[in-house]
Amino acid sequence: MSLADPSNTTLLVRPAQQHLESYREALRTGWSPNNLRPEAANEELAEIAADADLFLARMEDRDAKGVPVILPDGSFVTRLPSLRRWIWSDGFCGSIGIRWQPGTEDLPPTCLGHIGYAVVPWRRGEGLATAAVLEILPIARSIGLRHVDLTADPDNIASIRVMEKAGATYLGTFTTPEALGGVTDSLYRIML
Repeated sequence: MSLADPSNTTLLVRPAQQHLESYREALRTGWSPNNLRPEAANEELAEIAADADLFLARMEDRDAKGVPVILPDGSFVTRLPSLRRWIWSDGFCGSIGIRWQPGTEDLPPTCLGHIGYAVVPWRRGEGLATAAVLEILPIARSIGLRHVDLTADPDNIASIRVMEKAGATYLGTFTTPEALGGVTDSLYRIML
């Protein structure tokens, strides 16, 4: 099934207790909300087991009070203000998040883009990621961003298609910092 008109579909839900078991099931399959750190799935399962309410509260961290972020090389950086929403259509489909620095569109070098998303493998190809990106843009506007940047591996044609369908413009390629693998990524921007 494909979403014919994603702009008329509400997919994003605030992470809540009523959706938590479906989220846990996705994590148990090995799916990770973090495209750069697959091990984040097991870390989140442990967080949920330790304190599910605290885990859910951390999904909306507009004041950046959460724990530091673990990078792929194992180093840590200060958390940015952020929020996550779960993509929901006949069950859990994935996760999308937005992070920012107050008062600017600039991001530190260890944060590749404002928006990141991951769809579970069994729901890919349905237009869910594009619809989720379009649905999170009003949130980006409401926090004062004038544009959002998104990145993808240049070989990840599906993700590039998502960004283009959401109205993103290609800005070029760059090399990520060593802490993020030192690989080539493509940079896209959506003007708000």
